[in-house]
Amino acid sequence: MPIPKAELHLHIEGTLEPELAFALAARNDVELPYADTEELRKAYLFEDLQSFLDLYYGLMAVLRTEADFEELADAYLTRAAAQGVRHAEIFFDPQAHIARGVPIGTVIEGLSRALDRSEERHGVSTRLIMCFLRDESAESAMETLRAAEPYLDRIIGVGLDSAEVGHPPAKFKEVYEAAAALGLRLVAHAGEEGPPAYITEALDVLRVERVDHGLRCMEDPELVERLARERVPLTLCPLSNVRLRAIEMLEEHPLARMLDAGLMCTVNSDDPAYFGGYVDDTFHAVREALGIGQEQLRTLARNSFEAAFLDRNAADEELRARYLAEVEAYSFD
Repeated sequence: MPIPKAELHLHIEGTLEPELAFALAARNDVELPYADTEELRKAYLFEDLQSFLDLYYGLMAVLRTEADFEELADAYLTRAAAQGVRHAEIFFDPQAHIARGVPIGTVIEGLSRALDRSEERHGVSTRLIMCFLRDESAESAMETLRAAEPYLDRIIGVGLDSAEVGHPPAKFKEVYEAAAALGLRLVAHAGEEGPPAYITEALDVLRVERVDHGLRCMEDPELVERLARERVPLTLCPLSNVRLRAIEMLEEHPLARMLDAGLMCTVNSDDPAYFGGYVDDTFHAVREALGIGQEQLRTLARNSFEAAFLDRNAADEELRARYLAEVEAYSFD
């Protein structure tokens, strides 16, 4: 059994495996521009973030009904449980669905069906984080937040994703202030393709509690010192970084140096159907490529639970304590 871990950077739309994509396409009478699953898999070779996003948003056309979103989430949770995931904080992109005529309620209700039974069925506790598309307007993000208000009992936080370059965090200052006023937790993608300054901006302007990616912080020693001092969690996605050409090869990934610098790193799968592996696959990959030792893997697992949004009540804290105990007791035999 893999080491117990939390997954904190996972886009549910990015778990759409080719087989499920074709099954949903048939169910919803959607024609895909691929002959079969093999041809679709061959399309999963990306030059950069934008080339990935083009395919990613295109395949979303097969997601139409509550049942589709339920099946998508349940398929991820089945795989995640087998990979040692005990807690998952799952991103979803409502604007991408609303733009296709799929109401936000359809998305949330469908995902919630799977998430509500996840602990019983899979042994995985879950939280849902609604992401804003940063290449859309701040006004669109605010409209999405307002549309989500009837469902805030299902949503723990907001995030910021999609094309980073040219869309600095400060663009969304007002919507993040509104989300905070509603009691939502705050995270944002920063420093994947964008510069280290975007990480600082996410911290100081958006007031995020976690930085998704944060890879390029290593270019700014003062920022590294700050992140370490303030124990800001970074939700790194090494396989994603390689597949999207942020890093040429996994052996060049700065994860080991980041750990040595005292950064609170976690390892996650991002969009595993597209990037060649789920979260424990990623653990194995960094262990092989970077020489990450067993105790460093334990640190990554421990960090994932410490960074999780498991602090709403005593039951949450008890859950976190139980998960941390599982990490400490784990044997790498």
